Amino acid sequence: MGRSNRAGRARTETEPTPVVPGGSPGAARTHAQGPLARRVDSGLAELVPDRDRPQAWTLLVDGAPQSLVDLADPGYLGFEYQRRLGHLIDLAAPPGKPVTVLHLGGGALTLARYVAATRPRSRQQVAEIDTALTELVRAELPLERSWQIKVRGADARAVLERTPEGAVDLVIADVFAGARVPAHCATVEFATLAARALTPGGRYAVNIADGSALLFARSQVATLRAVFPEVCLVADPAVLRGKRFGNLTLAAAQQPLPLDELSRRVASDSYLGRVEHGRSLADFTAGAAPATDATAAPSPAPPPGVFR
Repeated sequence: MGRSNRAGRARTETEPTPVVPGGSPGAARTHAQGPLARRVDSGLAELVPDRDRPQAWTLLVDGAPQSLVDLADPGYLGFEYQRRLGHLIDLAAPPGKPVTVLHLGGGALTLARYVAATRPRSRQQVAEIDTALTELVRAELPLERSWQIKVRGADARAVLERTPEGAVDLVIADVFAGARVPAHCATVEFATLAARALTPGGRYAVNIADGSALLFARSQVATLRAVFPEVCLVADPAVLRGKRFGNLTLAAAQQPLPLDELSRRVASDSYLGRVEHGRSLADFTAGAAPATDATAAPSPAPPPGVFR
C-alpha cells in the first residue's frame, strides 16, 4: 500500500542509469494502450498510467495502491514507503555492491527492479502468492532478462521457512492481503525466521500500515524488539501522532543500524519523515506486547476514502 509524491525520487549515492526493458517475452505496455483492469487471485488488479512519467505505471489491487513502476527508470521510487525501503537498500552495502535479497511480497516487483538497477549482479528471490498477478506484471511490465530475480508463487512465510540459515543480506517484508498485513506474517515466530535467514550483518526491513491509536504498529515494534537487539522505525510525524493512516517502515538487525545516515536521508527526503530508535522507540510501544502466532491479528483496514 503506497502514497505517492510526484516530485519524489530515491537518492542513491550513485544515481542509476535508466534501463529500458528488453529481451523479455512480450512487449511492455505503453500509455497509448491506456489503463488495464484484470481479475487476479487477490482481487481486481489495475494498471494505471502515470500522468507525468511516460513509461510509469501504478498497480492497484481492489483500489489500494500497491506499486509504482517506471519502466524507463527502475531507480525511480515514487511511493513514500518504497523510498524509505530504498534508503535501507542503499545502506545495506557499499554503493553498487551486489547483495542477496529475499522479498516477501512482490506486487509489481518495484523494489526488486530497484535492487537490480542500483546493485547489478545481485541475486534476488521474491515470494508472491498471487501467481495471476505475477503473470500480469511479467506480461505487461516485463523484467530485464539479465536481472537475477526469481519469483516464487507461494506464501511469504512458507518461503521464509524454506530459506537456509544465513542465506541473505536483506529480507524485505512488504506482505499485504489487500490493504492489510496478514496476521501470520507479523509475529515473533515470523521475525525469528527472518533473523535466521540473514547473514550476521544482514538486516530485516518491514513495511506496515496503521493509523489512529497505532495499536498494530506498537505491537510490531515490540515484536521486532523481542527478536532483534537493534530496531528503528521511520514514519511521517502525522502518522506517528495518529493524525493520518499511513505506512510505517521498520528496520531490525543483530548489529547496529546506520542510524545517522538513515536519519540524514529521511530528513532530506521530499516526504516528511522521522526516525525513532532507542529510548524514544521503547516509549512508543507504550507497553504493547509482542505478537505471537497465538495472539496475532492482521493490521487494521484503511478508513473509507483513504486512497481517494
